[in-house]
Amino acid sequence: MNKVMKVLTILILVTLTLSACAKTSTPAPTAVAETAAPTSAPTQAPAAERPAICGETVEGDTLNVMYQWSGAEEEKINSIFKPLADQCGLQIVAESTRDAAVLDTRVKSTPPDLLFWPSTAPVGLYTDQLKASYWLDLGSMDGKLLALPAKADIKSIIWYSPKAFEAAGYTVPTTFEELNSLVEKMVTDGKVPWSMGFGSDAATGWTGSDFVQDLLLTQQGPQYVMDLISGKVAYNDAGVATAYETYTKWASDPNYTVGGSDGTLNTPFLEAIYKVFQPEPEAMMVKQSGFAGGEIVKQFPTLTYGTDYDFFAFPGIQGMQGGADYMMAFSDSAATKAMAAYLTGAEGATAWAKAGFDLSPNKLATGQYDDVQLSKKADALAAATGFTPDLGDTIPAPFGETEWKALIQSVQTGEIAGALDMVAEAQAQALGK
Repeated sequence: MNKVMKVLTILILVTLTLSACAKTSTPAPTAVAETAAPTSAPTQAPAAERPAICGETVEGDTLNVMYQWSGAEEEKINSIFKPLADQCGLQIVAESTRDAAVLDTRVKSTPPDLLFWPSTAPVGLYTDQLKASYWLDLGSMDGKLLALPAKADIKSIIWYSPKAFEAAGYTVPTTFEELNSLVEKMVTDGKVPWSMGFGSDAATGWTGSDFVQDLLLTQQGPQYVMDLISGKVAYNDAGVATAYETYTKWASDPNYTVGGSDGTLNTPFLEAIYKVFQPEPEAMMVKQSGFAGGEIVKQFPTLTYGTDYDFFAFPGIQGMQGGADYMMAFSDSAATKAMAAYLTGAEGATAWAKAGFDLSPNKLATGQYDDVQLSKKADALAAATGFTPDLGDTIPAPFGETEWKALIQSVQTGEIAGALDMVAEAQAQALGK
């Protein structure tokens, strides 16, 4: 399982080259001499040649797909499927669920042809049922590619107000050293650099986990993060301690974040975003995932992207952190192969970009986005040298909740070593070390 995740981080950064076989040309007919009127009825004109992207499908083929998207997201994914379905005459039968138990029942009875899922958990659960020998020899288990990233969202970004930066004479940092210097300059100028907030009904501490992982990716690199996921590196390693030292300084001191440690622990994460963009801003920056842009304009509809709010990639980061939805095949039918080739080829990449359904890991989508924010995020993803999933989402329980407790303890008390020992123990337990 971990080997799968490791090679997927490579896969997401290369151009996915799967495509349907190139369309072959038909040789010109040999000329024949004129003859008398035919003595038999003329032969029927040949059927129009099917587009190459259809592969070996035939009109009316059915493709069963399963995903967890609903509402507007479901509309977007089906708009992406539509060009292939229309060109090839495919009948797409879709089923939506967020329930892993429903998925399990479905797979064990009548599995879908294609599954799109927000983790690679099905790879370990249904290894023998997955079909992928016709894909790339990457992201594989026992020599078979079992999961392919189809949709991505990046977390390694910082939101700010260009207008506020310009008024203060600040420029966007491009290295971690420049970020550190900017933070210190803001403090010297009497401005609060960061707005942070752990408050969440679902899980208290996940914003801190995301921030620490970006620090790890900057200070240690993506392989280090993947080694934490596999257990090769223990969570109480010196590299993790260095990231915690930086984070707790920024997250607990009221000179560096709104309200100091109390503010970090008790501010709802959406409120932390708003504090940077409200009429009287309380901070200059907030580190948050791509969804923050939508929340900013929802809360402050008069603000303009690029002037009042914008983002930049975490300075100096060596590999992006983010989430991905993975495509897995339980069938090797012609329709399944055609859809896989389509989504990993140029036509599918363009359709994905035009639909604005977050990001396609397919590099062929770069430059095709109509949404300027998505286009900028796509450029950041394309420039990354690695892609790592969320530590807490990937390492099994009890790691995630223990990591959040350690972050709370570190921000409250500044005591890091004992907190990391606690997480390292949970990490070892989760991975059976």
